[in-house]
Amino acid sequence: MDPAGGAARVACPNPFYQIYEGAALLAGAQPAYLNDGMGFDELDWRGVQLAYVCSPGNPTGRVLDLDAWRRLFELADRHGFAVASDECYSELYYDELKPPLGALQAAQQLGRADFARVVAFSSLSKRSNAPGMRSGFVAGDAAILERFLLYRTYHASAMSLPVQFASIAAWRDEEHVRANRRLYAEKYRAVLPLVAAPLVTAMPEGGFYLWVRTPVDDAAFARELQRQYNVGVLPGSFLARDAHGANPGRNHVRIALVAPLDECVEAMQRIGQFARTL
Repeated sequence: MDPAGGAARVACPNPFYQIYEGAALLAGAQPAYLNDGMGFDELDWRGVQLAYVCSPGNPTGRVLDLDAWRRLFELADRHGFAVASDECYSELYYDELKPPLGALQAAQQLGRADFARVVAFSSLSKRSNAPGMRSGFVAGDAAILERFLLYRTYHASAMSLPVQFASIAAWRDEEHVRANRRLYAEKYRAVLPLVAAPLVTAMPEGGFYLWVRTPVDDAAFARELQRQYNVGVLPGSFLARDAHGANPGRNHVRIALVAPLDECVEAMQRIGQFARTL
C-alpha cells in the first residue's frame, strides 16, 4: 500500500520482461506501463513505489543515455519511488568504445554517490551464457539492500558450493565475455542483410534480439512461420500490454540470436522466404 492508503503502483517499460508485472501483482501492486516511445514525464507517477528499467532493453535493445537517467532520478526524488535497473544485457553491446551506461555509473556521474533510491541487478545468464546457474548480484542504495537481504534470507534458497565456485570463475574472467560479444556481432552481420521486405528491423544498441516489424498480426505471423517453416519467434504483443490506447508490441516479433551462427542464418533465410509470401 502507498502512504496515502491506496494500492501501490509499479512502473515498468512496455514491452517488457514480464516478471516485472508478475512480481508487482504477487505483491498486491498495480502495474503502470510506460509505453515504448513515451517520455518519463508522460506517465502519471502518483502512487508509484518502484520503477523497473531495463537497459539495454528486452526486446528492443534500446539503451538509456545520461539525460534519461537524470530525468528518472529527478522523478524518483520527487515522487519517492525506488529505481530497479535490470542490467542483465549490460555486457552485450557492439561498440567496444561505447558500453551502455548503467544506473550506478549514471548516478555517480550525476553526483549521486550514495546511489539513493537506486539498485542495479546483474546476472551471469547473458554475459556468460549461463542462465541455468541463476547466479547474479544486486548493488546500490545501502538502505534498500539491507531490507532486500533480510527478505532474501527468508525467501530464497542458498546457492550450492559448486555453483558458487563456477560463478567466481565466470565473474573473474572477461575474455569469454568479449568473445561472446564477438560471436553475437558476427551473427548480426550475417542475418541483418537477410531481413526481407516487407519486414523491417535495425541493429539494436545492445542485447541479442532482433525486434522486427511485421506487416500482419504478430501472433498470426508467428503461428504461420512455425507451421510452414518450423521457425519459432515470439509475438511482440505477448511481451506488452494494452496501455494508453495501444499495445506497443503489436505487429512486431522478437527473434533471439542465441542459436549457433549457421542455425541463425538458416532461420533468417526461412523467415525471409515466408516474408516474401505476405
